[in-house]
Amino acid sequence: MTQPLALFLYEKLLPGTQLVNRLQDLGWRVQIIHDAAALSRSAEEHKPLLVLADLASTRSSVSEGLAALRSNKNTEHIPVIAFSADESLSAPALQAGATLVVGEAAILQHLNQLIDQALSAF
Repeated sequence: MTQPLALFLYEKLLPGTQLVNRLQDLGWRVQIIHDAAALSRSAEEHKPLLVLADLASTRSSVSEGLAALRSNKNTEHIPVIAFSADESLSAPALQAGATLVVGEAAILQHLNQLIDQALSAF
């Protein structure tokens, strides 16, 4: 059986690498991207089952990347788990189409449950 693919957008080494390792421990393949502007194109190309996105970015607006993902007919169905230590990024991410937005501290501890919740929402 093929492992499901998660597309993961992040810049910060921690918790990024920790989440990659945790996803792999849960049986996921992980495709990493570092630029939110490439999110929709990468999702269309790689066809992930799930997108994880760190909302903190110095390169581009992650919320704009999420909005582009949702406006693309080929990627609008993909559930997105977004996370951040900065609560002010939560509302824009939800408005842009994130399925779930959680705190950075909670994502590692509850990753399996969050994945189940995001997948059941779509």
